[in-house]
Amino acid sequence: MRESEGGFSMKKFGITLTAFFLLLGALALASAQPASTKNTILTNRIGPSGGELFLANGDGSGEHKLNSGGEMDYDAMFSADGKWIVLTSERNGSANIYRIHPDGSGLERLTDDDGFDDQASLSPDGNQLAFVSTRGSGTCNIWILDVKTRKARNLTGVPALQAAAGKMDGFYRPSWSPDDKWIAFSSDRGTDFRRHKFPVPGFEHIQEASIYVIQPNGEGLRKLTPEGEMAGSPKWSADGKQLVFYDMDDEYTFAARFFGSGTSQIISVDVATGARSERTSGPGLKVSPQFLSADRIGYLIKGPGQKGELAFTTGEHGADAPAPGVIRNPAWSPDGKQLVYEKFAYDSKQNQPLYGKDQSFELRYTGEFPSISSAGKLANSPFGDVAALRLTPFDKIAVYVSDLDGANRKQLFQQDGGGAFSPTWSPDGQWVVFGYGAIFNDRESKPSQLIMIRADGSEKRELTSGPLNSGFPSWSPDGKHIVYRVWKKDDRSIQILNLDDGKSTKLTSGQDNFPSWSPLGDRIGFTRDTGGTNSYEIFTIRPDGTDLQQLTHAPGNDAHCAWSPDGKYIVFSSARLGFRDETPLYDGSPQPYAELFVMNADGSNQRPITSDKWEEGTPAWVPAMATHQSKK
Repeated sequence: MRESEGGFSMKKFGITLTAFFLLLGALALASAQPASTKNTILTNRIGPSGGELFLANGDGSGEHKLNSGGEMDYDAMFSADGKWIVLTSERNGSANIYRIHPDGSGLERLTDDDGFDDQASLSPDGNQLAFVSTRGSGTCNIWILDVKTRKARNLTGVPALQAAAGKMDGFYRPSWSPDDKWIAFSSDRGTDFRRHKFPVPGFEHIQEASIYVIQPNGEGLRKLTPEGEMAGSPKWSADGKQLVFYDMDDEYTFAARFFGSGTSQIISVDVATGARSERTSGPGLKVSPQFLSADRIGYLIKGPGQKGELAFTTGEHGADAPAPGVIRNPAWSPDGKQLVYEKFAYDSKQNQPLYGKDQSFELRYTGEFPSISSAGKLANSPFGDVAALRLTPFDKIAVYVSDLDGANRKQLFQQDGGGAFSPTWSPDGQWVVFGYGAIFNDRESKPSQLIMIRADGSEKRELTSGPLNSGFPSWSPDGKHIVYRVWKKDDRSIQILNLDDGKSTKLTSGQDNFPSWSPLGDRIGFTRDTGGTNSYEIFTIRPDGTDLQQLTHAPGNDAHCAWSPDGKYIVFSSARLGFRDETPLYDGSPQPYAELFVMNADGSNQRPITSDKWEEGTPAWVPAMATHQSKK
């Protein structure tokens, strides 16, 4: 094993075996809690904190709230007769489908499931509802609900329509034909989990989708657009002969959702012949098209920080909305005289309750990379409002400490010239260690160091130095060692720093990151880039370098593992279930597919504990004693 020299002595800074006994006491208290006590997990959810629906005239003028009564409502659409608006609401926790009259009366819940129901479309006769749901498989399929009986069936979940294992398999944005005989939708079924190349290569996945039509009985599936494109949000013409949709290069779907950049065009296709007509030209991210007449199509031009500009293929542009907010997902009434759309808010607060499908877990919002001390103190390094693209520059990221509920928050460390990332507490709660420098940007060419500092901000110490890029530390439960990752262009590894003599020993030599030491001290979990479509997977290894085990073998990215306080379980973020929507419709979300999963420490019994439209990442399991302290 290779060692690298450091400059830190444990004896000089007073870290003793007391830390070990403190941790044992915390674990004992946690295990003594009644069986009914929920597991509390902090997680960073990249998505809106609230959503409201608005009505306006067809050109966007005369805006007023729909007054649906929910705090998170989105993806609304008019019925064929204009008497109803169907919408998605998270007012009762999980995303479910409701309908309401345009005047705000007659609110009615149509679906009731603890998973994710969204993107609904009423049939022209009003008797059936097509919608997207993750119920059953966990992936997005199109379901049909009988409005009268409330019985639902999976339209696209039959084996003949499902993709091979390891492929994308999502179905989105259903739309009924005017004669009730066909449903159009977009789907990324059968495509690979491919990493993006633009604006620069990265690990996040692009989305390739095509437009399909199918009969409501599941027969007659037809693909109307070629592979290699991102085609989405189909809508029918009034005579049922054409479909309109947006179309863009699939390689730009990451840039579209995260930066709001890229170019798409509005396309119509003759359903019978497949003949295509390009209805727009020029730059701009154009989405959400809809026929308003035979020769007029309305759509949205979207981007970060923009209101969302309504535009029409006849050349005119919509009126500016009088109220602040970002207009998204517009849908016109059948006569084109009314318009419904959503506006999202982004102001999530520390410890804000989040809904999860597994009610044995209590989920709460936090900034990125949280760590909770044995005394219930929180340290993290928040990036800002990511989804709203109100980002703190990476070289300005700071470490903060606070109470678990966010009270008594103070900046512990910020220094020009680099960012401070991923703090972790010493077992005795007296020290915080973190990476400082070019942790993300320029990490292959610029250094970063591990820095240790007292919880009151005093006695800052550099634990590593030199040209290595060191970051993402995790303390051993006995307080004697710190595991961390080293990132160089041609040499990446996980290393263990001995705090007594300041020497580091290489533990792994793979494309490894985000190490996390088990509270039992016997294993270290981490994320490894395995390449190919499986991308990132969760591994564990003994601290002596033996018994390497791969715990996950799923498509997409599995990352950000964190141990339960008793060391028996691991929570992590996974992309294996695919996207929840067409990704160009998102704002500021690098990976809008990530759900939280929990598994046993040996990798068995892997199951999702969230099912929503947003991205969950960097989770941390809260010790039971800290949870109780925060509720006093």
